[in-house]
Amino acid sequence: MKLKIDINCDLGESFGALKIGNDAKVMPHITSANIACGFHSGDPMTIAQTVKLAKKHKVAVGAHPGFPDLVGFGRREMQLAPEEAENYTLYQVGAVYGFAKAEGLKLQHVKPHGAMYNMAAEDETLSSAIVKAIQKLDDELIVFAPPRSALAKIATRANLRVALEFFADRAYNPDGSLVSRRQKGAIVHDARKVVQRAVTLVKEGTVQTVDDTTLNMGKVHTICVHGDTSNAVKLAESLKKGLTRARVSVEPVGRFL
Repeated sequence: MKLKIDINCDLGESFGALKIGNDAKVMPHITSANIACGFHSGDPMTIAQTVKLAKKHKVAVGAHPGFPDLVGFGRREMQLAPEEAENYTLYQVGAVYGFAKAEGLKLQHVKPHGAMYNMAAEDETLSSAIVKAIQKLDDELIVFAPPRSALAKIATRANLRVALEFFADRAYNPDGSLVSRRQKGAIVHDARKVVQRAVTLVKEGTVQTVDDTTLNMGKVHTICVHGDTSNAVKLAESLKKGLTRARVSVEPVGRFL
């Protein structure tokens, strides 16, 4: 059986006069787009433009909800009541869901952003709130989550499809968590290293951690490259070409999960 993998990227993160990333150049090299919903970044005009761009390149559309934190780009932890987390998620996912429908597209997935994603990996209460919102909107949506995380467990228990995710451009701690962006070496900028890590992960299920030990992550379904890094276009292009050369089929996760 041929190996299959999805490449996802966080896009649509510009808002107002502020431009973040290069969505138009990244989009041809990915298969799933996580579109910012306006809380950590993004705005209605950007959502509409990004959905249209995804449609043009036949890229699957997903919602990328985060904490209401424009100043901190959603990367600062917040303590929300479960009802708040559920409604904030429903509000954001519903926005992208509507823009996708307006373009004749079906929303494929939901991937929490930044601090919300990291906290949900450990916090079952937050994960439950996120999952409840997704269930209420559309129980066919796929949830992107880290392997062996609380979010993956809660979503699976709720009978939602879960796409386990690997970050090709982020360093990992031995416990499987991501190295803090505040630490040196947290971001992997070398395109060759990104490709090598991804191919090894897909074929062997392992990745070298920040302290050079081998972490067994098992099977994953989607690989992330971040759209706001300085060489995002090169990383995405190199990743897709490298996986294809390694005889891995790159396609939207909704096709094979």
